[in-house]
This record gives sequence, structure tokens and C-alpha cells, in this order.
Amino acid sequence: MHRSIRNTLALVPLALVLIAPSVRGANAQLLSQFFAQGAGASPAVLEYRRKLAEYQAARAAFDAEASAYWSQISEKRKGRNAKRRSGQQVTLDDYVLQHPPLYNGPKKPVNPEPEETPERPPRKPIPVVADFLRAAQELYQFTPQRPSSEVEFKRAYARYALASGLTREQAVRVYAFETGGTGSHDVQAGIEHGGKRAISTAMGYNQLLTTNSVELLAEQGHELIRALSEKVARTPGPARHTLEHKLAVLKKMVAHAKSVPDTWSEHEKMGSTPQGWAMHAMVLDIDIGPMLQTHKLLTSVHFARAKGHSRPLSAAELEMMNLTGDGTGLDMVTMPQAMREQVPTSNFFQRGGYERNPVAIRHNTVAKLLAVTDDRMDVNSGKPGARELAAAF
Repeated sequence: MHRSIRNTLALVPLALVLIAPSVRGANAQLLSQFFAQGAGASPAVLEYRRKLAEYQAARAAFDAEASAYWSQISEKRKGRNAKRRSGQQVTLDDYVLQHPPLYNGPKKPVNPEPEETPERPPRKPIPVVADFLRAAQELYQFTPQRPSSEVEFKRAYARYALASGLTREQAVRVYAFETGGTGSHDVQAGIEHGGKRAISTAMGYNQLLTTNSVELLAEQGHELIRALSEKVARTPGPARHTLEHKLAVLKKMVAHAKSVPDTWSEHEKMGSTPQGWAMHAMVLDIDIGPMLQTHKLLTSVHFARAKGHSRPLSAAELEMMNLTGDGTGLDMVTMPQAMREQVPTSNFFQRGGYERNPVAIRHNTVAKLLAVTDDRMDVNSGKPGARELAAAF
């Protein structure tokens, strides 16, 4: 056996001689590059390359493990959805009960040599209230009617929310969670608590995105039109003309929202256009804004009832549906407490979203996530804005 190997190795020089000159030249170039990598390199560069190799090996091992885990999460989710469609009961076996792997290997080292930084495309600016108002004026010749005070908006919201079936606890505690207990009717994500830059188009008491506004106009537009039509009929004098113009604009917006397929992706596309921005401006209107805020939560309540969940949703459960989407949220809401204690939060996320969510990682079961949501609601419900909203009910 050893002689056979030696004989084989002895043939290697002959094989190299017989290789075509062009291939031999290419191989020689690669070999020279390989050996040149370390030639003349400083100790710092050599140490960097050693650490980089360690990092890349550790990261590759982690990515392989994480990919297998998240593939299992996806398969389990498909299985639960199939069970629900066929009316079967979901059990503990339908969830991944292990927590996801988290990378704890070496950090990527800093290259001591200058590197070319790839140019990043400029970030698309996030529209703000001024953009929403400008779009409404340009496209619909309409300016939302703003409240004379914040408490006026809160009272309008409380009246409509109660009449529509939301409870004071649901409305106030979700507001407390979403805005920190101090938000105004026009508060936008990022531009709050001293923030200077919008981080999304989420706006108002329940933080509606432009996509939410388009979707609500498309799906609940008939109800908004009915409610505003009733107010027009009750209103005399010059104020009635203002409301009639508002109703005409609302009807146009609803028609435009309905002109695309009723899917989140299509509503998202429209929400990223000036037309969607104009629709989002309605969140600021004293008549239509409270209705949009209410239906943002009410659609989740109705979804749960339609799926056979008759027990009233707690504010924390409603917030889970508000944050994660009705289908995913209901998955958590309908889970018995014993299962909530065991099922990791990772079952309800995509990998990227989970790894960017320190709250879900730290409070890593359904029970813990609901508990920390309740705790935050408890604290923020004592702040001025939340107390004012509670009084409006």
C-alpha cells in the first residue's frame, strides 16, 4: 500500500510536465498569488488573516445550524396552517420547542489595511406629515380637518371606538404600548420622545402605516362612508358643506383603494406612492382619523371571532395581533397557557425579523412576551396621554 502511494506521487512531476502550457501557467500564477499573500505582510495583517479565517469558519458553522433550524420553523408553520384549514386541533408537537441558535463565536476582525468601501445606494426618504398633507391637497384638493385640541381627538376616538365594540381597556392600553402613553394624534414613529427622524410611516394612536390606511379604506370604506354620511345628514349650515366635500373626497379615496387587488402587497405598493400618502393623511382628520384608528384594532377583533375565538381579547393579545398580523397573532392568542409557557417566540417570526428583535429574543416564550407587553402597558397607562384618553371614555 505504501509503495503504491510512493509510486503514484513519483508520477506527479511527469504529470505536471505533460499539462498544457496555458494551464500550467495559470496554475503557477495561482500558486504564486497564494504564497505571496503572506510574503512581506506585517504581523498585524497576518494576525488579522488568522482571525478572519477563524471568524469565517465559526460563522459558516452557525449559518448551517441556523438555516436548518429556521427551515424547521417554516415547515412547522405550514403544518399548523394545514391543520387549521382542515379543522384539526393544533398541539404542542406542531411547534419547534427548541430556541434558535444565536451566534456567540468570534467577532469579525477589523482589517488593519485600508479597504474599499462599496457605495451604498442612497436611502429613500421616509415621507412625513407635511408630505401626506401636500399629497392630499395636490391629488384631492383636500386638507384634513385637524382637532382644536388633542383631547377633542381623543373624545372623538373614544365615542366611535365604544360604539363600534372596542373596550376602554383595549383602546387605552394599546395606545399606551404603541405611543409610550404620551403620543398625539399625529405622532409618527421616530419623531417622538425627542426623536428627529422618521423611521417608518407609522402614525397616530395605533401607529398605522400607509399600507394600513390604504387597506382600511379598501376593506372598511363602506363603513366609513356610512358613518360620515350619517354625520352629514345631522349637520346643518356651512359646516354641512365642509362635511359634504370631505365625504366626496372619502368616496374617491375608497374607489381608488379598491381599484387594486385586495392584498397586502398591492396595498403596500399604493401606500408608497403620493396617492397612498394622501390616503394616509386621513389619519389626521377629526372625523375619519378616529374611525381608521378604531378599525385598525377592530379588524383583529372580528378576525378572532370569525375564527371561533369568542372570549374577549385582552389588550396584550390584541396588541400581538396588531404587531404580528391577525393570523400569526391568533396563533398565540388561541394557545392554552400551559403551551404558552413552552412555545418559543421564534415560531412566529422569520429569521431576519427575530434576530433584529431583542425583545422577542430576551422574552423568548409566548407567555413571557405577553407578560412583558402587559408590563409595558401597565407602566405607560399611568402617563398623561393615556390618562387623558381613559378619561375621554
